[in-house]
Amino acid sequence: MKVERPAPDTCIFQADNVNIDYLRSEEYQQKSGKLRGSVMIAGPMLGRFKKAFIPKPGGDKIGRRRLDTHIIGFEKLGALFTYNAEEGLFHLEAPGLKGADLLLDEPSVTGTANIVMAAVMADGITTIYNAACEPYLQQLCKMLNRMGAKIAGIGSNLLTIEGVSYLGGTEHRLLPDMIEIGSFIGLAAMTQSEITIKNVSLQNLGMIPDKFRQLGIQMEFHGDDIHIPEQDLYEIQTFLDGSVLTISDHPWPGFTPDLLSIVLVVATQARGSVLIHQKMFESRLFFVDKLIDMGAQIILCDPHRAAVIGMAREQKLRGITMSSPDIRAGVALLIAALSAEGKSIIQNIEQIDRGYQYIDERLRRLGAQIKRI
Repeated sequence: MKVERPAPDTCIFQADNVNIDYLRSEEYQQKSGKLRGSVMIAGPMLGRFKKAFIPKPGGDKIGRRRLDTHIIGFEKLGALFTYNAEEGLFHLEAPGLKGADLLLDEPSVTGTANIVMAAVMADGITTIYNAACEPYLQQLCKMLNRMGAKIAGIGSNLLTIEGVSYLGGTEHRLLPDMIEIGSFIGLAAMTQSEITIKNVSLQNLGMIPDKFRQLGIQMEFHGDDIHIPEQDLYEIQTFLDGSVLTISDHPWPGFTPDLLSIVLVVATQARGSVLIHQKMFESRLFFVDKLIDMGAQIILCDPHRAAVIGMAREQKLRGITMSSPDIRAGVALLIAALSAEGKSIIQNIEQIDRGYQYIDERLRRLGAQIKRI
């Protein structure tokens, strides 16, 4: 592909001379195997070139992240799937994709997106039920429609796609990262800071602000900005019957699993208790032991549930040396370190860098004492 970068926030792509053979090269396998997102090439490649190669995916070690939804969807559209053990590659071939009625076994965001990108160039009508409907997915569908695709039902869990033979170019502006926005809300509360987060695309944040409000965090909305005032103490709400609040993850429009780590760490300094229930990934709560070492009062009930007893700032967390197991846990530990007494050292920070660009520079501009070693 031809790639230009005329500005830091702008890329221009032109794919008129794609080298499919590169996808079988050792260089591609090594690079793409480190990044889970590489699997997203498969749908567009199948749609346009009738074949695709997928390496075993890398990414966060947060539990099983299967590719079944992607592969089964491609097979129902007419692709043939084989695994080459010697090359460590999944091979997909489709002489002609045909529209089909699909019922996904899980509302996978990447699975839905991959199938959509293949189906837009399949022959006939495709319906995808139990489709993911996250804002990212809605944006992808709107962009594809501007390129010439015919997708109906955007924003719902039932997509109807009429296949076309050609997609053209378009312009698209990415949404701000809602996980980063949630992380900065938690950071402000935890460090008793006043922060304004600009251009958040409020209508695409779903229930994220409401969940932080349940923790007692005050927020003001000015246009498309969120202002978090300095707050000495925040108190976790209870359910209407007085029982302990439970915050759990759920497919959109439910609460995103990527912010449960942030909610958990912020709750450690609140007044009150909360049960964090991480349903989707069985290894997402395995960073809790570091917070316990820092002085947090947390009971890890099982791989999916943690009870947090807020300390109401009566006792500060203490700085320790720790390692970041995944992107979201890494930022949760970073937030804990910024609020802790003494010095903290966080190792394996490439996990944080993958999801939060220039995070140390940006935090320094906010007044944090942080340096990269």
